Amino acid sequence: MTNPDTHPDSSRASDCPARPDHPVIERIAARTSTLGQGMTIRRALPSRARRMIGAWCFFDHAGPLRYEAGQGIAVGPHPHIGLQTFSWMIEGRMRHSDSLGNDVWIAPGQVNLMTAGRGISHAEESDPDRPGRVQLAQLWIALPDAHRDCEPAFVNYPELPVSHRGDLELTLLVGEHGDRVSPVRVHSPLVAMDIRATAADGTTLSLESGFEYGLMVLEGAASVDGERFEPGELAYLGAGRSMLDLSVESGGRVLLIGGEPFEEDILLWWNFVARTPEEIQQAAADWQAGRRFGSVEAAQTPPLQMPSLEGVRIKSTS
Repeated sequence: MTNPDTHPDSSRASDCPARPDHPVIERIAARTSTLGQGMTIRRALPSRARRMIGAWCFFDHAGPLRYEAGQGIAVGPHPHIGLQTFSWMIEGRMRHSDSLGNDVWIAPGQVNLMTAGRGISHAEESDPDRPGRVQLAQLWIALPDAHRDCEPAFVNYPELPVSHRGDLELTLLVGEHGDRVSPVRVHSPLVAMDIRATAADGTTLSLESGFEYGLMVLEGAASVDGERFEPGELAYLGAGRSMLDLSVESGGRVLLIGGEPFEEDILLWWNFVARTPEEIQQAAADWQAGRRFGSVEAAQTPPLQMPSLEGVRIKSTS
């Protein structure tokens, strides 16, 4: 999806408290905004408390929401650079189309991974002629310097590793956990896992002590090391953990993300992830001029208007 803020400020990864190298529990409240016609989005990253968790630099949760015909998600063509967009479809269907010519529907239990690299544009739309119900999480992954100017690409992953622990269903979305390996290809050491409770239950998860972690409650409620969290709350867990005690209430769902601390200082403005203000300004100029990002021929929604850069201070490293 896109950043729907009409007056987005720039966000630099280093504009945050020092990253702890030991276990913590920080409660971070997601900000809410509206996308399209009444679609509520909860944004957990970036926040004032934490800009990133590993290479994860953006975390939106949409729904669960029932919508009428003509409503739902309708995000017209918009550009990206320097990142991968990661979409985890929980309920409903959504159409992805992009400037590479891809035009696919993503269904529940599937992941879409789009690599923007040097530049791509895409649109995301629900079926405008049918009512429905939708819930999804979309995250952005900052590409490391060695890959951030790569050729753009898109892959749909229809099958992901699923396991069960009592009444908990664990879907491995990214990375490795135990003997399971996700097929989703990323460019930094990362992990993401969806955990759903068909009935109240708990477990102890093994973690990679060199990763930092966060856990977002999507539905219901969950307890992390005995501390309760509800929808719209992100538990930032720091690094240095080898185990995590987790319990999830009946019908609850959480999303665990983690990764090796990302040492490169990124700059994020609107839909762009860069390193310098000049890169942001060039990408903005290219989108306005119709260069670099191609066109999304299959989109049913008009292209998004870029927010004005006038009066915005794009933060430099100095």
